[in-house]
This record gives sequence, structure tokens and C-alpha cells, in this order.
Amino acid sequence: MTRVIDLRHYGQESLPDGFKQLLIEVHADAYADAMDDEFHQRFPWFVDHWSQMNGFNCVVAFEGEEPTGFAYGAPLQSGREWWRSTDFAPNNGYTSTYAVSEVMVRPKWRKQGISDRLHEALLKTRKEDLAVLLVDVTHPKVQALYETWGYEKVGEQQPFADSPVYAVMVKRLHL
Repeated sequence: MTRVIDLRHYGQESLPDGFKQLLIEVHADAYADAMDDEFHQRFPWFVDHWSQMNGFNCVVAFEGEEPTGFAYGAPLQSGREWWRSTDFAPNNGYTSTYAVSEVMVRPKWRKQGISDRLHEALLKTRKEDLAVLLVDVTHPKVQALYETWGYEKVGEQQPFADSPVYAVMVKRLHL
């Protein structure tokens, strides 16, 4: 049976009732084996933080009315791009950055290309020059996947004392 996956777009100004809870439930399923970790338990705070940022947008994948995954992010404020502490030196003219905060798919729907579709839909209309994201360094297959999408590792960071160490990955959006 071929699954029909519907992608729905949301912006900061168009978040429906229950939106935050939908993301929390998908996260709880996607990270079921890590929910005893305090860092993962703070996911609702991250949803609040990101969804209040100017330019926040999110794409949620659905099979029927069942959410299968999502991707979200927001533009970073010029001059406050946390990733610029890495060794990456983009060509002149690359001045704006879009941060991809989350791309996740629930286990039942993995390995079907949904994460690729979510990521592509999230960035399709972005006007920023670069996209940046973090990948847990203990997940080299995920890092390799992002490399196939055009990202390159430019350094490592641990943004919170209780967070994993992440590979900082950057992609040029407009060549």
C-alpha cells in the first residue's frame, strides 16, 4: 500500500490550537527511548522559544489526520548567528542564516523519504543565504544524510551543559 503524506505549512501567525501539543506528542514518539533524559524533557520549552521567533515556520507531515513528523526553524538575527564561531568562512555575500531547529519523523514512518520532503518544503521559499543545523555527533548516519542534502560539517558545539555535543552543519541555499 502506498501511503499518501500530506505536508501542511504553518507560520508564526497561523499556529492552530493544539499545535504545540502535536509537536510534543510527535517528539515523545520519535524520542521514546530517550525521554528519561532531562534535555529531551525540555522540548516544550524549545517549541515555545522557536515558535515565538520572528519568521518561524513549520511543516508537518500527515497521513490522513495522523501527524508523522515535522520540521521547523526560523531566521537568525543578523550578527547573532551562534554558528559563526566555527571555522566556516562563506563566500562574500552570504549574510543571512536560517536555522533548522528540528527535523523529526515518528518511527512508524521512517525510511520513506518523509524527512527529506519535510526539509525541502521547509527551505523551499527561504530567502536567507545559508541554512544551519545541529546533529548529535553520536549519530553519524544522520550527519551523512544531511551531507547528501548539501550540508557540510563546519565544527562542533555543545549549546547547553546537559545537551549532546553537536556537529554544526551549514548549507548554502543560494549559490
